[in-house]
Amino acid sequence: MSTTINVKTLRHEMGRIIERVRKGEDFTVLYRSRPAFRIVPVVAGLDLGPAEADSLYGAGAVGRSKDGLAAADHDRILYGEPRS
Repeated sequence: MSTTINVKTLRHEMGRIIERVRKGEDFTVLYRSRPAFRIVPVVAGLDLGPAEADSLYGAGAVGRSKDGLAAADHDRILYGEPRS
């Protein structure tokens, strides 16, 4: 069951909320008295499948990098080393 909190509570108690989420709790966050989003724990061992199945993997450049890295460097950061 989800615990409902508002954005103000989220801002002021972020550290405690993160710890509770790490222990398995989830939260529904209200913005202007309406549900806006949920915070849920990451499922351990989540398998996202091969990087090649991601539609963004290997996509062409859409601009210039401001950090000096090449697209292949960014892919490596995001997806890890390619699988053999």
